[in-house]
Amino acid sequence: MMKTLLVALSAVAAASLMSACAPLILGSAMVGGALVAVDRRTAGTQLEDEAIELKAGARAREVSPAGHINVTSYNRMLLVTGEVPNDVDRKAVEQVVGRIENVRSVVNELAVAGNSALGVRSSDSLISGKVKASFIDAKDLQAQAIKVTTERGVVYLMGMVTEREATRASDVARSISGVHKVVRVFELISEAELASLQPRSAPR
Repeated sequence: MMKTLLVALSAVAAASLMSACAPLILGSAMVGGALVAVDRRTAGTQLEDEAIELKAGARAREVSPAGHINVTSYNRMLLVTGEVPNDVDRKAVEQVVGRIENVRSVVNELAVAGNSALGVRSSDSLISGKVKASFIDAKDLQAQAIKVTTERGVVYLMGMVTEREATRASDVARSISGVHKVVRVFELISEAELASLQPRSAPR
């Protein structure tokens, strides 16, 4: 009887966790029972960015199968990072991903070098996590509005932000141990534009 009860309680807990996470996957969060958007892109643009990343990753691997390539899209701006074996591959990757539907621009940060070691990639992931956590702790930043990518200790920041937010985010990222350099790949907006993008509670 006790075993049956424990199984039932575990199932309820798992279901609760799954339902709590679902809004976050959609770029939203539950606050006081109301659904609040936390992404400054439209829902359509978020879907386009996901499609761009899938297509860009696949096409980049076709062009340079020996390389280690990462792609990140925000508001249809595509950042390409990682390593490729030669400059021919570097240019070919930029050209092929630039032809993908809905891509507005390509920021090519590929290095012509040997692929980074697993330890380096693990360190990069840790740095990205620390940067994101620091953005959450900074009360004057909306952490969900900024994408963080790290390659070989270089932190790339993407998002639709004001100059004030861009400067603050860059300063916070630079303060993290292990960060060698911060590259801003922001799309700058005015304070008035930011005010118009502020999340609003959905109607009850």
